[in-house]
Amino acid sequence: MFTPRRKIILTGYRATGKTMVGLMLAQHLNLDFIDMDEMLEARAGQSIRKIVAQQGWGQFRLLERDLLAEMICRKDVVISTGGGAILHQDIWNLLRQTGLTVWLTADIDTICRRLSEDANSASQRPTLTDSDIYAEVAQVLAEREPLYKKGSQLTVDTSNKTAGEIVHIIEKALGDDEFLRTVEASLPKDPIFC
Repeated sequence: MFTPRRKIILTGYRATGKTMVGLMLAQHLNLDFIDMDEMLEARAGQSIRKIVAQQGWGQFRLLERDLLAEMICRKDVVISTGGGAILHQDIWNLLRQTGLTVWLTADIDTICRRLSEDANSASQRPTLTDSDIYAEVAQVLAEREPLYKKGSQLTVDTSNKTAGEIVHIIEKALGDDEFLRTVEASLPKDPIFC
């Protein structure tokens, strides 16, 4: 069941603000907050970097896919997905039928600056391509942007906005009945039963 005011799914590349915005949005809307990367690490008892080092990206993606599938029937929640969750298109297409999917985006320079300023980023997140950070961000964004665009009902550029401004934009969309009717009309007509 499509419940956009009770379930918001945030997607986007690393360092676009999913966790910070998600926490603030959940507080504003009195909803639970789930950071999927944090939940994966807690379940595995180790960081994503260690999961990937020991078991490889393929195993990490399987864990991520299973957790994403669990989110389909969650209600009353803001979910911050990992940057690669959008790769699981079969699950993502089901998930987006149950809540508002919001793509938080930023330009490459902003993402690279934020990553370099985040002391935890390098220690917690393994490289995806073994390239320098700018080349990696450019390459991965080029691969994922079509999926983010197709899989999201609202896009917010976070490059020059505070978390509060981003939350305000999302809350405004949630209060716009015409926007929500348009989003719901674009979804498949077969309802998901949870």
